[in-house]
Amino acid sequence: MDSFTIAGKTFASRLIIGTGKYPSHAVMVRAHEASGADMVTVAVRRVNLVRGTKEESLLDYIDTSKYFLLPNTAGCYTVDDAVRTARLGREAGLSNWVKLEVIGDERTLFPDNEALVEATRVLVREGFVVLPYTSDDPVVCRKLEDAGAAAVMPLGAPIGSGLGIQNPNNIRIIREFSRVPVIVDAGVGTASDAAFAMELGADGVLMNTAIAGAQDPPAMAEAMKHAVLAGRLAYLAGRIPRKLYATASSPLEGLVGR
Repeated sequence: MDSFTIAGKTFASRLIIGTGKYPSHAVMVRAHEASGADMVTVAVRRVNLVRGTKEESLLDYIDTSKYFLLPNTAGCYTVDDAVRTARLGREAGLSNWVKLEVIGDERTLFPDNEALVEATRVLVREGFVVLPYTSDDPVVCRKLEDAGAAAVMPLGAPIGSGLGIQNPNNIRIIREFSRVPVIVDAGVGTASDAAFAMELGADGVLMNTAIAGAQDPPAMAEAMKHAVLAGRLAYLAGRIPRKLYATASSPLEGLVGR
């Protein structure tokens, strides 16, 4: 098994999945099981953090002995809001890890990278393990790494778009220069997108809508599991170079008449 490590913690699966948009909690549970993932991300603002109440909570459907919880700051548009949400998740006992989101535009949901770098600095100083969701900009990723991010999470395409990897060369450059894990986050639509992200050298892929919004979420989750494994193995194996003309797959030496 080709595991990977973030901030000293090792994960067996390179697939990270979300908990939103599923048709039901039961379907979500089945999808999580089929995915083989051992880390799931949860929006702090969308869960009932008060334990012991009769109100149903998303957390009731996540086996924390099996899945590592990664709280996220989805829905935050300012540094203060994102920092406050991360603190709330930690105080509620979720984790001192955070998938940091600071959104800059309501329509496109592109991140506010300037605010993201600032929020990363604040949370790292407070002892958080910060995994920031960012645009696929190599310079911004370097600044986030310098700010103390434990990993960088560049988008493949806008959140929920299903467009796949729009700027593959950016992902390649980010991977080449990054000293921390690179996890492609957002934009995956189907299994081939996940495989492509891994073939580019990504250390992992995080997705939610591609699985939760599929006609059969558990089946798509299983497809994504295999896609991530296949893409990673292909990256390690090293693909053949692209050529303009054909190259015979069998040697010509020794053929009759030669």
